[in-house]
Amino acid sequence: MIAPLRRIFGRSLVGRLATSLVIQLVVVSVVFLGGFVLLYRGSLMAERTQAAEKLGMLLQVSLENAMLKRDIEGLQEIVGRLGRQDDIVSVMILDPKGEVRFSSLPDRLGHRFDIPGGGLCHDCKGFDTMAGMGTTFVSEGDREVLRAVKSVSNREACNQCHGPTSGHPVNGILVIDHAAEGVRRSAAYSAAVLAGSGAVVLLALVFGTWWTVRATVLRPVAELGQASRALAAGDLSARIAPRGEDELADLGRTFDAMAERLALSLDQVREREDILQATLDAIPDGIRVIDQDYTVVRANRAYLAQTGLSATEVVGQACWSSSHRRSEPCIPTLATCPVVELRTVGERIKFNDLHRVGEDEEIHVEVAAATMAVPTGEGIRLYVVEAIRDLEEMAKVSHEQKLSEIGQLATGVAHEIRNPLASIRLGLQAASRGIASGDCEDAVTSLHIVDQEIERCIEITGSLLKLSTPSSGAGDLVSLTDVTREVLSLLAFEAEAKNVVVTIDMDPMLRVIAPDSEMRMVITNLAQNAFHAMPEGGNLTVVGRREDSDVVVTLIDDGVGIRPEDLDRIFLPFWSRRADGVHGTGLGLAICRAIVKRAGGTIAGASTFGHGSRFTVRLPDADHQDAL
Repeated sequence: MIAPLRRIFGRSLVGRLATSLVIQLVVVSVVFLGGFVLLYRGSLMAERTQAAEKLGMLLQVSLENAMLKRDIEGLQEIVGRLGRQDDIVSVMILDPKGEVRFSSLPDRLGHRFDIPGGGLCHDCKGFDTMAGMGTTFVSEGDREVLRAVKSVSNREACNQCHGPTSGHPVNGILVIDHAAEGVRRSAAYSAAVLAGSGAVVLLALVFGTWWTVRATVLRPVAELGQASRALAAGDLSARIAPRGEDELADLGRTFDAMAERLALSLDQVREREDILQATLDAIPDGIRVIDQDYTVVRANRAYLAQTGLSATEVVGQACWSSSHRRSEPCIPTLATCPVVELRTVGERIKFNDLHRVGEDEEIHVEVAAATMAVPTGEGIRLYVVEAIRDLEEMAKVSHEQKLSEIGQLATGVAHEIRNPLASIRLGLQAASRGIASGDCEDAVTSLHIVDQEIERCIEITGSLLKLSTPSSGAGDLVSLTDVTREVLSLLAFEAEAKNVVVTIDMDPMLRVIAPDSEMRMVITNLAQNAFHAMPEGGNLTVVGRREDSDVVVTLIDDGVGIRPEDLDRIFLPFWSRRADGVHGTGLGLAICRAIVKRAGGTIAGASTFGHGSRFTVRLPDADHQDAL
């Protein structure tokens, strides 16, 4: 029973407040009651003393009259009658030496009080100089009485019996004992009434205080606590909507504002998380983020597709369970573990690995991992970000892309060779007829035409061979004018098929030092990208100029253009957004940028969305370098 009450009054604000109020009010009431009882008792004593003095004075007058008349029996009668009054215990007349000469109680006659020793009362030491009336509480047997002592002064009329006044100033002592029980009962009754009234007032005060505090303090605090618990449980709609203008109402409005800002902040955090996840999902490579305790904290859609697992089977699980289908950590001495290898922020590592898909199937992957640091409340926490590329899938896509590009080139080459071959056929037929008819001159003319067409075929196949020849890495003196014309000649059939009109405006002898095959690849990729940007046909203009110490080649198309937000990403690897709807590898512009950079030049793209694009290749002028 005590323990629950202790818990209630110890933990509850209501209990503590009520307990504090009760204790304080009880202490104040007890102190007030004690003071009131003492004051009331003193007041009763004062009233009783005043009554005793009046009674003493009356008895003194009667006593003096009786003594002057020597009416001893009358004096005894007065004392006896007075002793029989209510609340009067006894009446005594003592001589100056303390002997009882008259008493309402016969058994006290002749009794001697030791006045100097305090036998009569504590303040009665002697009556030679005593005057006036005094009262005090004394014990008489087993009861307490209020004793009133009055000295009877000697007068000239009494000198005959009592001697001269100078030698005997006091004739006797009048003692009246009043019952103290009346005073006690009156004080006790008054105290009880006061205590009862105080208890009623105390209860009313406690209830009124409790009700006021409950309405103005406890109820708003309870609402605040309930809303806080709801907010802590995840209910971001919890609000107080306080009424009034007091401090608690202001606190409630502050809480509502805080909850509103918290909800807004969480919405922004969720939005950023969604953007981050959408960004990761847009990356074609598999991405996963691993905590320093080997737990996968985030993974993108491509990684889930690689593993064939759901998000709940990857996120929150150990890294080795999804990539290697293991139930325990990988052995660092037998496998490369980025979490073990990378211990410093900014470190990077790239390696090939085998990831398991299902129970028996494995895929070859290339893993590029790096560390990143995230500030937390406990300090800096390291995470490892892995970019996982399926090598087999990449090889398949690259092979398909190459086959597509080779097919387009083969179609163009076949178209370019078809006309010379037809001319060769006609020339041979004409030469054959001339030889048969003996017209050698016509035969020679026909064979000369055949030789020219064969040379044309050799040039076309030579251009194709130069394009497909692997780069040796060494720079050659290359004529960009000739390279551009030859490449666009190979792409003429593709341009015609796509209804694209190609215009070439190249200054002669624009030469650079670079691998021939790589320059052809740059022009080929940029021209084909322009074709893709004009699915309904259009115009492609290729301009080559010499500007100061550079050779500048610009390809301008009037296709669909590039969105402004995508311009910063067009040179990123694997980023592709073709206007013809075909999914490309996203490597063309990245390869062009790498080739141009190796040759000491730059490449830049500009576009107006809906009105076409412009790509500018700037390379050092070989002739200008020679002049220097």
